[in-house]
Amino acid sequence: MPNMTLRDIANALDLSVSTVSKALRDSYEIGYETKKRVMNYARANHYLPNRMAKSLKEGKSGSIGVVVCSIDNSFVSRMLDGIDGACTAAGYDIIIMQSKESLTQEKSCLKQLEARGVEGILISPAAETVNLDHIIGLRGVGMPIVLFDRISERFDSYQVGVDNREGAFLATQHLIANGYMRIAMLNIGPDIHFASLRGKGYQDALRANHIPYREEYVRLCNPSSRDTLKDCVRTNIRSLLELSTPPDALFTTTDQLSTHSLSVMHQLGYQVPQDIALIGFSNTELADILTPPLSTVYQPAFEIGRKAAEKLIALIVGKEEPEEYETVMLPVQLDIRESSRTRIEAGQ
Repeated sequence: MPNMTLRDIANALDLSVSTVSKALRDSYEIGYETKKRVMNYARANHYLPNRMAKSLKEGKSGSIGVVVCSIDNSFVSRMLDGIDGACTAAGYDIIIMQSKESLTQEKSCLKQLEARGVEGILISPAAETVNLDHIIGLRGVGMPIVLFDRISERFDSYQVGVDNREGAFLATQHLIANGYMRIAMLNIGPDIHFASLRGKGYQDALRANHIPYREEYVRLCNPSSRDTLKDCVRTNIRSLLELSTPPDALFTTTDQLSTHSLSVMHQLGYQVPQDIALIGFSNTELADILTPPLSTVYQPAFEIGRKAAEKLIALIVGKEEPEEYETVMLPVQLDIRESSRTRIEAGQ
């Protein structure tokens, strides 16, 4: 059955096509009763506007591009939920693309989105993206872009993220307060801005408590390396725990590092927190039912996505660029569970 058209509605209600069109656009020229009559009929008969024709006429696609590292990640999924809610409420579709933490693939994603005529782009840069020139260049030719989650001091537009340094400081400080003095960190690389900030927060907490920084306790896993992330986590945890003075606690800086670390420790036969305590950045909804329940630095993922989308939509519909762009820093919170209980309770 062919889709209903504006003319079909007009004929059925004995109105002009122009009147029906204006009523569906909520024009001030059309009275309330007529609008209600047209809307009700359109809804009852499942009328779908020809979005492509509308886009061609108005020069707008009605779509927003979103580039993330991977959708196979609970934290990213929650951010996408927030983005989708804000975009749907504003009448925009979203086109989601994955960089897989690759700079080359990220550049390809941006080119494809530009070619598809998106009205703006939300991007959480890949782990390999140290230089933002390709994003800055696209922004420079007029594409509205907002960075979210992985933000950068070098980017001149709206950005939405969390206080990464503070989150890492709080997590490390929590371990110290619970009696752990030999604290290792598993991170994803010093050249990645958010990872660098989390590394600084870890060091700040050690310094504030007069605990020496030990290079052998800091390990890196590049998520875009040929080795799988879990294999890298396994190699590093085994190496850490085979040191002559092994760490008694581990702080992990990303969602996947946190959950992989807990899994690897079980596989290697170590008990958490009896052999080594664990806390990390993670938004997994399974934290409460893991064995043991995982202590986490929780980030408001849904809010990050929602606010980033709202900022981008404001850029798209705004007639003038703001004099100053705001970087929204949302607070993190510690969710303390069994994996980081005190040394005395853990029996260390």
